[in-house]
Amino acid sequence: MLTRMPPLMRRLLRLRTTLLTLAFGLLPMNTEAQSVSSIDFANLARYQADNARIGAPARGERRVVFMGNSITEGWVPFFPAMFPGKPYIGRGISGQTTPQMLLRFRQDVIALKPVAVVILAGTNDIAGNTGPSTLEMIEDKIASMAELASANGIRVVLCSVLPVFDYRWKPGLEPAPKIVALNRWIKQYAASHRHTYVDYHTPMADARQGLRAEYGSDGVHPNEAGYRVMAPLVEAGIRKALGR
Repeated sequence: MLTRMPPLMRRLLRLRTTLLTLAFGLLPMNTEAQSVSSIDFANLARYQADNARIGAPARGERRVVFMGNSITEGWVPFFPAMFPGKPYIGRGISGQTTPQMLLRFRQDVIALKPVAVVILAGTNDIAGNTGPSTLEMIEDKIASMAELASANGIRVVLCSVLPVFDYRWKPGLEPAPKIVALNRWIKQYAASHRHTYVDYHTPMADARQGLRAEYGSDGVHPNEAGYRVMAPLVEAGIRKALGR
């Protein structure tokens, strides 16, 4: 059938077939089979059920939400021991960058009605987890989260990014000076907007501005000893923020 068609018609038919193949090839055959990560950029589904279960704070409850990435997520199992009796809620998601956190900030922070939010963000942006990011782009997202919190009467605790000499999953980016520069901006921004700044970087950095070996085995994520350095620092920061 195709061989009897005029040459132009055959070319058009082949072009149509190619375009359809490309179009449908770019679409999933079964959208229900897609993973959440491929259709939910900010992983909004991650904490939806838990947020609904937790509900509004009880009368007099001084709830604090920790917003962040894997460093925040990895801290949550230590919360009961390090912050006994404190109504602290972890909302960290491994690998996340600041645009992803900003997208879920309303449902994972504001909707929980905390008195304060602790924001630790930026290292995965520097690692390029969701594409190239300039320091200005990271700063904009952190500032946007802080502004959203302030507009809703939530006190803001901004934390320095932990030291990293190199990312094992993406070597050669030389993140150490970028982290130092970002932390300098975070500190200045916090001071100029009456937010509280918590410095994790200084006590946890080695001579190369990387994470000290005793505080983490992969050079990025703290171990229990690292979290024990961080705990009193953030507690002091929360007290300061709530006392403003």
